[in-house]
Amino acid sequence: MKVTHSLVLVALALLEMDREDEGRVWGYALSKRSGVRSGVLYPQLDRMMGEGWLDDHWEERVEGQKRPSRRYYTLTDDGRRELGAVVARAANQPRFRSMKVAIA
Repeated sequence: MKVTHSLVLVALALLEMDREDEGRVWGYALSKRSGVRSGVLYPQLDRMMGEGWLDDHWEERVEGQKRPSRRYYTLTDDGRRELGAVVARAANQPRFRSMKVAIA
C-alpha cells in the first residue's frame, strides 16, 4: 500500500485507539482522531481489510436506539505489525517531518 499522509495519520490513530479502546474502533471516531475525511478514510479501511490488517463487525442493534448501528474495526496482528512499519518508515522520511510522526 502506498504510504501517504492520510495513511500515516490513520495508522497513528488506529494504533493509539487500539491501545485505548479495547481494540474496537468505529469510523467516525477514527475520522475525528486522524483528521482524515470520510471520503478518504473508508476506502483506506476497505484496502486495509483486503490486506488482512483489519477485521470488522457491526454492533448489535439496541431497541429504541435512534442512531444507525456502528461498524467496528479491529486491528489484526498483521495490521499492528504493518501499520507500525508504516509509521516507522514515515518517521524517517523528510516529507512526513511536519506531521511530527512518533513511532507507536
